[in-house]
Amino acid sequence: MYEDKTLVCKDCGKEFVFTAGEQEFYEAKGFSEPIRCKECRDARKAGAQKKPRELFDAVCAECGAECKVPFQPVDGRPVLCSSCFKKRKEAEEAVD
Repeated sequence: MYEDKTLVCKDCGKEFVFTAGEQEFYEAKGFSEPIRCKECRDARKAGAQKKPRELFDAVCAECGAECKVPFQPVDGRPVLCSSCFKKRKEAEEAVD
């Protein structure tokens, strides 16, 4: 049914084996075959997770507290601090 395949890594050019068991697993999950070796996949994942999240200064529209938010505030659109956001969300859920 499945046989081990030798593939070439897109990043480093090194050959790696895509085993029959891995092929079966990938097919069951609906994944396409890998284009990178395990080392390059791991390095890529580690690099993607280290990107720091940019935070922006804002003033809460409800309590007036200074806060940081993960998006660029837009003039004319209210921003809530995490405490006020949580309170509003809980109030909305209570209505539903």
